[in-house]
Amino acid sequence: MWWARIIAVAAVALMALPAEAQESGDRLAGHDLAVRWCSSCHIVDPGQQRQGTDAVPTFAAIAAMKSTTSMSLTVFLSTPHTPMPDYSLSRDDIANVSAYILSLRKK
Repeated sequence: MWWARIIAVAAVALMALPAEAQESGDRLAGHDLAVRWCSSCHIVDPGQQRQGTDAVPTFAAIAAMKSTTSMSLTVFLSTPHTPMPDYSLSRDDIANVSAYILSLRKK
């Protein structure tokens, strides 16, 4: 019986590993990528002066949404959304941009 508990605990621990890996993105690399690819439509940096369109949220507004998590950003950035361009971000790019967006969340 105690073996079943050990196996269950190990299984839960192993399932948590991919989520931790996604949350460990490089926010500075994410900022740089967002400035290059996203700033024509979004305000990605609080100091940014212009935005391509008022129809899209700022990165700070995205970070402030209760539904914004590392997982929700990963899913959103992994699938194409019209009219958002399909940049085909790598896993590292997605983790980095997600880390940057989440870093904008007010504590």
